[in-house]
Amino acid sequence: MAVIQAPGRSVLFGLFMVLLLWGVAVPARAQVMLFNQALAAAAADGGEPNWPQAQPVRLPDDWADATPRPSGTVVYRLAFHLDGAPARTELQALYVERACSALEVNVNGARVYRGGSLTEPVSRHCQQPQIVPIPAALLRNGANTIDLGVRGYTLGEVSSRQRAGGLSEVELGPHDHLQQRYQRRMLFAVRLPEMVAGTLLLLGGAMVAMGLLARRHGDLAYFGAMMVGWALVLSRLWLTELPWSHAQTELGLAVLMSLITWAAVQFLVRYAGRRLRWLDVALPAQAVLMLVTLWLAGPARLYPASGFWFLVLSLEIAAAAIFYLLETRRRSQGQLWLMGPLLAVVGVALATEFLAQQTRLDARVGYVAQLIPSLVFITLALRLLQRYGRALESAEQGRAELEVRIREATAQIERNFAQLSELKVEQVTDRERKRIAADLHDDLGAKLLTIVHTSDNERISTLAREALEEMRLSVRGLTGKPVRLSDALGDWRAEVVSRLAQSGVEGEWSAPPDEEVAGTLSARAYVQTTRILREAISNIIKHSRASRCTVTCALADGDFQLVVQDNGRGIPLELDGRLDKGHGMASMKGRAKQLQGQCLVESGPGYGTVIRLTLPLDRHVTSG
Repeated sequence: MAVIQAPGRSVLFGLFMVLLLWGVAVPARAQVMLFNQALAAAAADGGEPNWPQAQPVRLPDDWADATPRPSGTVVYRLAFHLDGAPARTELQALYVERACSALEVNVNGARVYRGGSLTEPVSRHCQQPQIVPIPAALLRNGANTIDLGVRGYTLGEVSSRQRAGGLSEVELGPHDHLQQRYQRRMLFAVRLPEMVAGTLLLLGGAMVAMGLLARRHGDLAYFGAMMVGWALVLSRLWLTELPWSHAQTELGLAVLMSLITWAAVQFLVRYAGRRLRWLDVALPAQAVLMLVTLWLAGPARLYPASGFWFLVLSLEIAAAAIFYLLETRRRSQGQLWLMGPLLAVVGVALATEFLAQQTRLDARVGYVAQLIPSLVFITLALRLLQRYGRALESAEQGRAELEVRIREATAQIERNFAQLSELKVEQVTDRERKRIAADLHDDLGAKLLTIVHTSDNERISTLAREALEEMRLSVRGLTGKPVRLSDALGDWRAEVVSRLAQSGVEGEWSAPPDEEVAGTLSARAYVQTTRILREAISNIIKHSRASRCTVTCALADGDFQLVVQDNGRGIPLELDGRLDKGHGMASMKGRAKQLQGQCLVESGPGYGTVIRLTLPLDRHVTSG
């Protein structure tokens, strides 16, 4: 560590001590002494400082100056004179704004403070102020000395000038008074960056997770990785105890900047709506190359090697920012209003940070420059999360609409399939009906007709004729051809009047005129109605012993009404309450029910029988 070579002359040492005793320690404010000069002597690890070769230095003493210094421990001696010892009840304190990297304090030969480990791994307090309480009992009336042992590293052994060894001005005064300065300094140098880094870490982790889950938002993952990396960079401001050696820590911090650059460049390119495949290979390769070159440079030449790489990485980020602005301007102006100023602010802050690391710029400027990008990152992260939320909401709405459309399309497909299936069944059924009808007409019909014309037996001939008529009716139903309602009424009238006349029963037919009857009757309704009417006439002929029968047809209230009334003996008493079991009544009512109609039977012994058939026209009659 920093060994300071000075002329080994005791006279110089004595004169300097006198100067320190009589005025070097000047009051900075009321009751506070400010030390801006000290004697500095090198000390071996764990050994005594070489005071005969001590050298006077001005504070702050920065080890990153042009004079080469090897690593080591430097002890700074502060000498001052007190006219009367402080009150025993008043606690004094020593305020050290910067002691890089670890500090040990002795007052009048008594150790009062050690700020962490002075051997590897050395504690890192470069960015943290330190306040050392000094009991009033240790201070003497007259001459006093305070020795501050600083364990630090030369400029070549660090990746940033801010972490090179050194000691700031030192203040001695009442503890309560200096504690206020210490707390203010801790707030801005440590606590605020700590809170900002925690926010970066939480937001960055969430964005990495969202980017990995939603691959089309890969820019979120890269931006989140950049935020996490920057949070790790800021962690050096408050993480003082690390399990790695100084060389490993500095190497890790330097390489971390290449990873941050990797994430930043990829974010800007992808946020611009582009993906450059060669960057997917070049950026990881660059991170590996940087690690190898810094390792080959060695711990003693880390600063110049990392400085070169930091310049290269800064130029890459600037190129990526320009690429993003050009692409965004070419495609749309919507994002420029926010991203343009934010990139400019980040650029100025990073340039200031680079200058603070490479030059003697006040460290506090570097602290501010480090926080500005963090605040910009948080602002942009909230903007990106808002955009992601809107995209997610839009995607959810689109998915919901798509699900509705899919359900509607599925229902339509199912309906079409059902209709096609029904149509297919109807076509097959229709073909089969026509085939059966053709077979009945050509085969059975021909044979029945032959029997009618060739049989000598009148009964057989009559049965064959009836079977032929029934077959023709069945064939008509099988073909499915609709029948004009007026033609149906004509067919029914001719058949009813003919059968009643052949049986010696006076028949009367009443129906609306043809011009009042419109529409067609389905084949099924025609067949079933014909069979009901035939069954009713057959019952009159066979069982009623009636001499007169009246058939009335009417269209009323959307219904077709058919009334068959005779003056016969009526239905016997033994069948009272069991009408459905005799004279084909059950079949008539069953056929009417199939047509969504009804068939009612009214009868009494000696009063004849009335059969009322009612069918809904809207189900079986269509307009012609």
